[in-house]
Amino acid sequence: MTIPQPSIVLRKSSELVAKRLFWLSIGVFFIGGFLSSAVSLLVPQLKEILTLDYKGALLIQLAFHSSYLFFALPAAFAVVRVGYMRAIAFGLSVMTAGCLALAIAQGARQFVLVLGALLLLSAGQTVLQIASNTVVTVIGPSRGAAFRLTLLQGFNSLGTVMGPLLSAPFLLAEVAPGGDAAVRASLPFVFSGAALAALSTFYLVQRGLLHDAATAPDGLPERWSRQIFAVLRDPRLLWGTAAIFVYVGAEVTIGTLMTNVLMLPERLSLSPVSAGRMVSLYWAGAMVGRFAGAWLMTRVGEAALLLYAALGAVLLTGAAIVLPGLTGSAALIAVGLCNAIMYPTIFAMAMPRDSRLAPLASMWLCMAVVGGAVVPMLTGVLADAIGLLPALLLPALCYVAIAVFAIFCAFPRRVPA
Repeated sequence: MTIPQPSIVLRKSSELVAKRLFWLSIGVFFIGGFLSSAVSLLVPQLKEILTLDYKGALLIQLAFHSSYLFFALPAAFAVVRVGYMRAIAFGLSVMTAGCLALAIAQGARQFVLVLGALLLLSAGQTVLQIASNTVVTVIGPSRGAAFRLTLLQGFNSLGTVMGPLLSAPFLLAEVAPGGDAAVRASLPFVFSGAALAALSTFYLVQRGLLHDAATAPDGLPERWSRQIFAVLRDPRLLWGTAAIFVYVGAEVTIGTLMTNVLMLPERLSLSPVSAGRMVSLYWAGAMVGRFAGAWLMTRVGEAALLLYAALGAVLLTGAAIVLPGLTGSAALIAVGLCNAIMYPTIFAMAMPRDSRLAPLASMWLCMAVVGGAVVPMLTGVLADAIGLLPALLLPALCYVAIAVFAIFCAFPRRVPA
């Protein structure tokens, strides 16, 4: 028995619905990227203010990404229960509350409050990812799902580029506790909360765009309890979940620690603000690569493109570890270009062919984002033990695992059952 998915019945022409969903989704993907990269700057900020080691500072990413593990199942159930549009509006509202809580915590300079606010923020983002990513994959032909996700992820990358550029002067300019610096550090999250509230309102107004099932069929929880692990019998979904885990872990680790790497004397010896702004180049590579990747996918197979990107990331991360100065720094920044097509391609390739299984499959793939909590923490432990640069070997190994997944997808008979 399969899981019933909210059936999508287009009330207007499919072309009009797709166009409106695309423009609404741009805002969702953009603000999600903006907040993710702004949150990464909290690591060097609070590490300096509270004199934390790497392991302690990376609790920021643990709090921000662990909610994907805790809330993915309830989020997937909410999508089925209330429909895609209402679920997205709800996720945006929770993120609004998380931004306001984070602004208050920044003003108070309380680490525990910051962690709690990040958990709330990412809880809303979990709902948002399951609902919005699933809509993009099932609203049109499955053959073009990777293309659609990659194109929208380009706008997500635009947000990640703008995040460090706009937030670094507020978050990293002054690291002394108290005073006006604490108030300024809250402003990026105040403005983000306002944007999220506006987006939530737009989705509520457009909630009739898709005629989703408003209520779950009788017996749905019992069916979910039987199917929640059975869906992982699909080997591509199982290995795709693992690939998402290591991909997000590697991307978040590099994006979070890059500020500290660029501040090292053996690299560029930059000030905190300059280093924080330079991180925008890392996310800019992902932005350019996603738009270019959407074009390349019309000419190159998805699995082959994923394999080339993963191998490139392995080589560049290795070069960043061993090459000094500008060369090593440029290699680490260039990893963003390789990251570009990974998440949407893995997500689309891992989805089962039966669209009725999409909510549960999306749930597992979003739970795998917890890799953004685990891999940075492990890298932080290594950095405290053996140094920051050698610790980057761990994200390099993550990219090796993604290359293996790409090979499995290119030769499906070799995928372990």
